[in-house]
Amino acid sequence: MHYYRYPSAEISCWYKYLLFSYNIVFWLGGVAFLGAGLWAWSEKGVLFDLSRMTHLHGFDPVLLILFVGGVMFILGFAGCVGALRENICLLKFFCGTIVFIFILELALAVLAFLFQDWVKDQVEKFFKKTIEVYRDDIDLQNIIDSLQKMNQCCGAQSPNDWNLNVYFNCSSASKSRERCGVPFSCCIQDPAQNVVNTQCGYDVRNMSLSNWEERIFTRGCIAALEAWLPRNIYIVAGVFVAISLLQIFGIFLAKTLISDINAVKSSFFFPS
Repeated sequence: MHYYRYPSAEISCWYKYLLFSYNIVFWLGGVAFLGAGLWAWSEKGVLFDLSRMTHLHGFDPVLLILFVGGVMFILGFAGCVGALRENICLLKFFCGTIVFIFILELALAVLAFLFQDWVKDQVEKFFKKTIEVYRDDIDLQNIIDSLQKMNQCCGAQSPNDWNLNVYFNCSSASKSRERCGVPFSCCIQDPAQNVVNTQCGYDVRNMSLSNWEERIFTRGCIAALEAWLPRNIYIVAGVFVAISLLQIFGIFLAKTLISDINAVKSSFFFPS
């Protein structure tokens, strides 16, 4: 007696567990972001007083980290469970959200290219606003210091932008020891010094302009960022392409798994 096995649709284990592994990394990344964000938030005491925000209309860099971590956590969880349980609803949610994020990234990149002057103005406004609250929020302070040190710049357009901060303002009303100075991140550090001199910027702007170049960076950070982008355009493009390919790979895996599940369901209800 001969038995005939009719061909039937199957769910590919390769795609299933590749998608699961892909989302495990995504989920763990979300957990790391959430953990770092919550730790930084609690260190500032914001968990005990939710009304304590910066003067940047409620913006806090920690909130951005928490938002990114939350999105990654939810997507990673949906993708993992959807792949393991072969749940079409979760897989469609994961796939649709990744497609939406991908389209949003492309739209933002195109808009940023088309409206370069507007983007430049917004970055300058943001930079000057962060200068105003430099001593009020430790995260914004670290962002400004990192930007100034990495790009060897000072202020948005020039070191005189630090007049926007009450502690560094040159007005006679200011009683701060940092009066008419700049943060240490504006200073040209001596390579021979192992310890950073945090007082190197004191009284610098009381000196003549000719002495500034010996002590501090005189180029503004907006000009420095404008000069940085053309020099590193291939790196920026490479990062963008790598992120896009990872997203497309995740969309492909989810779409393929959804097709396999639908094919199995069809073969179950309508056997050949």
